[in-house]
Amino acid sequence: MDAKTDLIQALDADQANQLRLLQSFVRAPSPNPPGNTEAAAAVLTAYLTSKNIPYEIIEPQVGSPNIVSEFHGGKGPGPRAVLNGHIDAFPVGSDTTGWTRDPHSGDVDESGRIHGRGVVDMKSGTASLVIAYAFLYERREYLSGSVALCAVSDEETGGRWGTQYLIKQDRERWGGDVMLSTEPTGKTIRFSEKGTLRLSGGVRTKGAHGAYLNLSKGAIRTANGYFAEVIEAVESMDVNVPPEIAIHLTNPETLAAIDAAMGPGTSSIIAKPTVNIGTIKGGTKVNMIPDTCEFELDIRLPVGLTAEEVLSVLDSIARRYAEATITLKKQEAASNPSSFSPLGHAMVECLKNGALLAGGPLPVPTPSMGATDCKHYRYAGVPAGLR
Repeated sequence: MDAKTDLIQALDADQANQLRLLQSFVRAPSPNPPGNTEAAAAVLTAYLTSKNIPYEIIEPQVGSPNIVSEFHGGKGPGPRAVLNGHIDAFPVGSDTTGWTRDPHSGDVDESGRIHGRGVVDMKSGTASLVIAYAFLYERREYLSGSVALCAVSDEETGGRWGTQYLIKQDRERWGGDVMLSTEPTGKTIRFSEKGTLRLSGGVRTKGAHGAYLNLSKGAIRTANGYFAEVIEAVESMDVNVPPEIAIHLTNPETLAAIDAAMGPGTSSIIAKPTVNIGTIKGGTKVNMIPDTCEFELDIRLPVGLTAEEVLSVLDSIARRYAEATITLKKQEAASNPSSFSPLGHAMVECLKNGALLAGGPLPVPTPSMGATDCKHYRYAGVPAGLR
């Protein structure tokens, strides 16, 4: 029996243990914010310990440990693959009336689905990486090169204390030659992702009694006019999509896979900028024309469009409002450029072949809409993909 077949059969025979690991992981809350992931991290370290696998804890933020481990194959030098997943999850919130089960139940229903906060994003994925790492570690004598595991505690709020920190501290160990993540992807391989331009803004203009709209439109109505112009201008901007991606996005199979994985119509905007008016607040009383208004914009940038290009358009629109002062401030921590990995990388074919060998459908390479820790690897020059 060859090593790959042995690995797959061993994984199949261990499914009950893998399910128990995931259930324990889900039952340990790890909401971010606030970001304390110690209980969930302890589930993973206990599993590694049970497999006699050495690991380190790197904890730049108290209460948010990053679990890292590495091993070298027994067949000599070769590339270094990094398996990266995050421990933290979105908070449940105070209102749980919409939940049909305890948000941290880890229950398995009649259809075989597991319930709980973070199962999809991305405790099932992180658990699968830890399991894969353990089974590869056990068979390391058959491998060349090296493998690293990074289970990080800060992804949902940008990665400052997680992946970004690890790569800055030691790119050679925790960056490697290629990174694989298991964020939810459907039947696709994600080779790129949109960037984010997050803005805080404000409008200041003349206020008045609510009956005297002849004196002032007020800050909120002015903001609404500004938003309409911004949406039309930004969403019609020309995008300099790299040829290797542009050609891919004319493939009907790719477009169908995008819609199947991310929702109907996603393929129509995945290569275009979008503008979301996330928050807006202003005014002090219903019968007063507000003199101030605050808002937040979430602009998604496809590969081929920069934040600087968009900001130039937004500033030119704001200058047209002579009766008001419109200000914008970039939220630096939440703003990141788009990123992509070369479609010709050998790992793409490896992932396709691996999916077929495991009995799954052939995954289709596609761009991704949301931001993940892949961006930090790509910024560091490390090809990264989601599967």
